[in-house]
Amino acid sequence: MSVFMPPELSRRLLLTSGMALFSSACTQLAFLGANIPASFGDYSRDRDLAYGKEPRNKLDVYLPVTSGRAPVVVFFHGGGWNSGDKADYKFVGAALAEQGYIAVLPNYRLYPRVKFPVFMQDAAQAVAWVQAHLQDPLQNWGADAQRVYLMGHSAGAHIAVMLALNTSYLQQVGISATTLRGVVGLSGPYDFIPFTYDYMFDLFGPPTRHAESQPINYVRADAPPMLLMHGLHDRTVGSHNTVNLTQRLKAVGAQVTTEYFSEADHADLVAAFSIPARRRLPVLQRVREFIGGPA
Repeated sequence: MSVFMPPELSRRLLLTSGMALFSSACTQLAFLGANIPASFGDYSRDRDLAYGKEPRNKLDVYLPVTSGRAPVVVFFHGGGWNSGDKADYKFVGAALAEQGYIAVLPNYRLYPRVKFPVFMQDAAQAVAWVQAHLQDPLQNWGADAQRVYLMGHSAGAHIAVMLALNTSYLQQVGISATTLRGVVGLSGPYDFIPFTYDYMFDLFGPPTRHAESQPINYVRADAPPMLLMHGLHDRTVGSHNTVNLTQRLKAVGAQVTTEYFSEADHADLVAAFSIPARRRLPVLQRVREFIGGPA
């Protein structure tokens, strides 16, 4: 079972898509319920573009129908760093494209096949691929190369925020974190020592390196602006992660906007991108306010 993508997400997507009778169904059925309405959006999708040599080094690009220069959002899926797939989050890519954004959804290698920081290196490589293709005339994306944002839910939020704060990962692939326009973190683990699940000791081991897994340890004043959102009913990733990171960012003078949703659980913030659930929480609206529209 995924730790940061528990059955709670399956239940939420099922309920919000009118499929409550299947509340014991598998997660794939839940994602199907969210993704079917997204299949009819006004966008195009390029699937399984390779950004590296490994089988999971592939990404999907969602292109909006817009006449302006589109901001680019790289969205990292959740799943406890040990599960998840970009294809499950078609509803997120479609929702972002609907806002006039170019959405890029990468896969990355997972535990136990790899350990930290390998998935961070994959994520950095995906961002480097995006940067290299933004102004390629053969792509004809209509992208605004000056407006690249990172976003993620749960473990994906950890990855997005860590890339922005620990500059070494992007530097290794020839990218400066200062070129990022901003970061959106949804229900993310940023300050989660002591570990609460046994597999994390191995995933982030050896013990001498555990501290390297914590984004809060890399806070800096020149970090890209951040929008952090968390549900106060989250029992999977405690809201203290967002509280603590926000306090630390503000203490050094970094730009951060934080919003807490009193009745939301861990799954709600990503489920809010699906068409049936958008009215429940204004997550997509907050993203739009943070990023803005096409130039």
